Amino acid sequence: MQESNKPRMLLHCCCAPCATYVIEQLKPDYDLTLLYYNPNIEPMDEYKRRKNELLKLLQRANLESEVLLLDCEYDNAVYLDAAQSLKDEPEGGTRCGVCYGLRLGETAKRAKADGYDVFTTTLSVSPHKNAELINEIGLTQAEEHGVEFLQANFKKKDGYLRSIELTVKYNLQRQSYCGCKISMM
Repeated sequence: MQESNKPRMLLHCCCAPCATYVIEQLKPDYDLTLLYYNPNIEPMDEYKRRKNELLKLLQRANLESEVLLLDCEYDNAVYLDAAQSLKDEPEGGTRCGVCYGLRLGETAKRAKADGYDVFTTTLSVSPHKNAELINEIGLTQAEEHGVEFLQANFKKKDGYLRSIELTVKYNLQRQSYCGCKISMM
């Protein structure tokens, strides 16, 4: 399925629209495996819808034979337990950092366990996400788990705009909130 001459990367994906541009950028240099781990997303129907859009992206971009998608069980309780005391935090605040940490921690853990060379995330393509914080958390998780983290700010160089173009090209549905109930409001 994947080419053996490229480093193997585990790419955490929050959603298909964010993944479009990031996959386009990373695919020439890495054998990609996508990890759909997002315990923050509520309700469960939304979690499933976003996962299905990611599958649709792989199909419509003709990547099904080149890019593997690892799906995790829906476990919103993990996020709720971690973020319960932060429910009054503003969007983009401490609660979001905890959420990034959950997702990047799981990605790093799986990358190490499954022998990936490097991991990263699609989160930084969003103009609503703090790339500096994401990278800081990614580096911390990389050190903790003993696997390399690719620092990135995918929104730069019109990455976010390109993700919009690709979302239209592949007829993917965008979401109107990050994922948790608080961001929904």
